[in-house]
Amino acid sequence: MSEEREMPDWVFTDKRPKTDKQYFENLTRCIFEGGLNWVMIANKWPNFEKAFDGFDIEKIAAYGLEDQERLKNDAGIIRNKQKIMATIQNAEEFLRIKREFGSFQKWIDSMDKDNNYEYIVKRLSSRFKRVGPATASIFLWSVGEPITWDMRYHHRRPTTLA
Repeated sequence: MSEEREMPDWVFTDKRPKTDKQYFENLTRCIFEGGLNWVMIANKWPNFEKAFDGFDIEKIAAYGLEDQERLKNDAGIIRNKQKIMATIQNAEEFLRIKREFGSFQKWIDSMDKDNNYEYIVKRLSSRFKRVGPATASIFLWSVGEPITWDMRYHHRRPTTLA
């Protein structure tokens, strides 16, 4: 008998995020959850919100060495240097997208999504740090994009190399 699970409150199932901050926070969450226990991340997420200034994109994009050290030494979050640096660099990328398109949602909407999610996954993976195909697919699903189940998992590495 399968057990019905409640969707986490950060997953936008029937709607899409209204702000770039919400998109950015979801992207950051998907990055930090990669390879880790999702429940552990959920329990630490209030600490992430505090440590990353409420996911204020402009503040994070301006983080310097002092902020990087503060985050690397914050026991309340996951102290993964690469993921911390990716969050800062991704904030900078969000600002570039905002300057070019007006918002992250407008950037996503500017892409042809008709049976073309592989392209969108590749665009996310190429523009953002620590975002591979699996993270990109989970992110798209978490922000209410109509991604299919098969698409989210078809990017697994083959078990043997040809």
